Amino acid sequence: MKTKLTISLLTVSLGLTACNSNHANSNSSSDSSANSATDTTSYPPVETQKANTSYKPAFAGQTRIKGAKTSTPFEGKVIAEGLKSPWGITALPDGRLLISEKEGDFRIATADGKLSEPIKGLPQVNSSGQGGLLGLRLDPKFESNRMIYWVFSDNTAAGTLTAVAKGKLSADEKSIEGAKVIYQATPAHKGNLHYGGRIIFDKEGNIILSTGERSDLVTRPLAQDLNAALGKILRITTDGQPAPGNPFIGKANARPEIYSYGHRNPQGLALHPETGDLWETEFGPRGGDELNRIEAGRNYGWPTITYGIEYKGDKVGAGIQQKDGLEQPVYYWDPVLSPSGITFYTGQNIPEWKNNLFICGLSSMHIARIILKDNKVVGEERLLGSEGQRFRDITQGKDGALYAITDIGKLYKIDKK
Repeated sequence: MKTKLTISLLTVSLGLTACNSNHANSNSSSDSSANSATDTTSYPPVETQKANTSYKPAFAGQTRIKGAKTSTPFEGKVIAEGLKSPWGITALPDGRLLISEKEGDFRIATADGKLSEPIKGLPQVNSSGQGGLLGLRLDPKFESNRMIYWVFSDNTAAGTLTAVAKGKLSADEKSIEGAKVIYQATPAHKGNLHYGGRIIFDKEGNIILSTGERSDLVTRPLAQDLNAALGKILRITTDGQPAPGNPFIGKANARPEIYSYGHRNPQGLALHPETGDLWETEFGPRGGDELNRIEAGRNYGWPTITYGIEYKGDKVGAGIQQKDGLEQPVYYWDPVLSPSGITFYTGQNIPEWKNNLFICGLSSMHIARIILKDNKVVGEERLLGSEGQRFRDITQGKDGALYAITDIGKLYKIDKK
């Protein structure tokens, strides 16, 4: 059942043969220096398909950067199958992996691919559409308190919303004890799209959370509304309160938990291992997926500016891509990548990957390796493209390898061959 794939050959551009129902396109679907071991001068851009738009980037290298190729032989292999729509993955202190399944369960996977029975005791989720049990993270003090934090789509009388809960993993690892909802991203909406749903901890031990703008035209403007928690990056304490130092604390008609705004559907969050900068990926509409470096209080533009168009082909709003006071993405994709979970590589097994960002692609069906230099993208490589998988989330294990989950329930290990 296990399969192996030599990935060092997989750098050619692949057709985007599948698309998300929420993320279609017309074709189908900071480091101070980059690692010199990777060749980013000899390869053309990995994207060769026609773009959805004729929009021009704001600066050189903002899209379709030169390709890259890893020189170290490495492989991706399936170590487990049978997960049920896995959505989030994180490493346990002993090297096993904790995984969330969209319909509402946690599972634990061992390094040799053995899966636990579902872990019970979580609040009920609404798993319709893009909802369900979403991102998860261990408390920074997990080894002493066994606390887990997770994001899910919560039912309320007014509709569904993105919520954060916490609970303690029981000693026998069969249940979550004392599960409690600590935050709800209001207003609720009667829809089942664009929840965002990633969660990480900052260096102070506060929670960073991403929320979507819920997709519909009626909720889309709330990404620009500082009195709504939709379409935002939020920063809260482990009790669900606004974190100290947030940029809008004390400002009228602004929620104090907001860290940044103007986001569409952000499903990737990661802190740079050296600079500590917060990086984020989010879905554009038809084209215009973004990689952003998030700074406190900044407005990232949606839906006022975007490099994408509506699914039916119309321009979004005024059809502009730049405006004073609105942040430009560090990088964007057109056609789409459909970016979900992301992680930085800090392992030792493949030195040329140091501090590179790895992005899970859904409709694009590959993992994008992004090489950064001075907060700019200088190289892009496509990995695991021949596997035909919608990659949902990725993390680095305690052994330094990368582990990725796919929508159909596969768990991959990616490491030196």
